Amino acid sequence: MYFAPKEHPPAHFHAYYNEHEAVIDIESCELVDGYLPTKQLRLVLAWAEIHQEDLRADWMLVMNQEAPFKIEPLR
Repeated sequence: MYFAPKEHPPAHFHAYYNEHEAVIDIESCELVDGYLPTKQLRLVLAWAEIHQEDLRADWMLVMNQEAPFKIEPLR
């Protein structure tokens, strides 16, 4: 997870695949904006569900202007 200085609630993250970008809500683990191909979106949503607590913790760090911890990729 990377963070931009102007991030804003609700808790979310951006996922990128080639020229595509999606915004994923951390609480619901659902696509809220953008687009990813079906296969990649399923992988991102599965990863988000597995790491939801880590994502919440990182979101709190980002909101406090702190760097987030690295979260392992899906293997």
